[in-house]
Amino acid sequence: MTRITVVVVVLALALSAIRAGKEEAARKDVPARVAVVLSVGGLGDGSFNDLAFAGLKRAITEFGVEGIVGEPADHAEDEKYLELYAREGYDLVVAVGFLMKSKLDKVAPHYPETKFLLIDNLSDCENVRSYSFREHEGSFLVGALAALKSKTGTIGFVGGIEVDLLRKFLAGYVKGARYVRPDIRILKSWAGSFNDPVKGKEKALAQHRQGADVIYQAAGATGNGVIRAASEEGFYAIGVDANQNHMAPGSVLTSMVKHVDEAVYRSSGDIAGGEMSCGILDVGIAEGMIGWALDKYNAALLTEAMKARIEEISAKIVSGEIVVTPDLPGEFE
Repeated sequence: MTRITVVVVVLALALSAIRAGKEEAARKDVPARVAVVLSVGGLGDGSFNDLAFAGLKRAITEFGVEGIVGEPADHAEDEKYLELYAREGYDLVVAVGFLMKSKLDKVAPHYPETKFLLIDNLSDCENVRSYSFREHEGSFLVGALAALKSKTGTIGFVGGIEVDLLRKFLAGYVKGARYVRPDIRILKSWAGSFNDPVKGKEKALAQHRQGADVIYQAAGATGNGVIRAASEEGFYAIGVDANQNHMAPGSVLTSMVKHVDEAVYRSSGDIAGGEMSCGILDVGIAEGMIGWALDKYNAALLTEAMKARIEEISAKIVSGEIVVTPDLPGEFE
């Protein structure tokens, strides 16, 4: 190789390195883009969707990501939204809710460079992070509190759609209530929707007429009707996912808190840092992702003994002394 040829090769390599460095710097200057596709019902549910949005807003502020929210009008639109944001080059596309699994599993393989986050279901796709929450642990805590608070000896549960995920909420609630009060009577109802507050209120009032003085709702926006009924009729509701104590101060005994916001926030931070791993994340009380709400809106409703008992039970779940399984007792199947 002649001296001139060597010089040309060296210059070419140097120019290539400079271009690569500039491209890498440019990439670092471009903020990560995160799209959140909400469950049907959209913003304003005071629960699951609003939590996901709160996580995105926090990520925008703290990580500088560029964010957008999609609100499908019905589940038939889920795939359209997921594919739209993947096609537009968003770095992370979040699928909020277990009902999006089948649509996500269709879309994700076609966009291997895009990372996806699935909340409340599990995906085998290589570019999907799945968050699986142990809701039965938090439901155990609020079930125990409901049984401790009840004066009638009858408590209730109003769920959205009867599926395995929601049965985990019921299972934990039943087991927690029976842990502190084996003879407690527990009523259950399914509203058939996550976006029908009128039906939620009807189901709650029917249980209250049968003696339930504490009713746990796991029903999205439908559960807002349960809280409204509690406020109007003088019994206690238990909120879900978000801290809903403020929605009816003095009528919401507590809320089973599920940190969907943290799932979105943490994953957005990972994508912004270029280090988002995929696979299944199983989280509960020990990981700080599940708990119960105690604040100025409900503190006066609970005795010190009640608070101490729930904290004791929580510690025993973390230590493994109490193992909460998601299977339902036979009579509730």
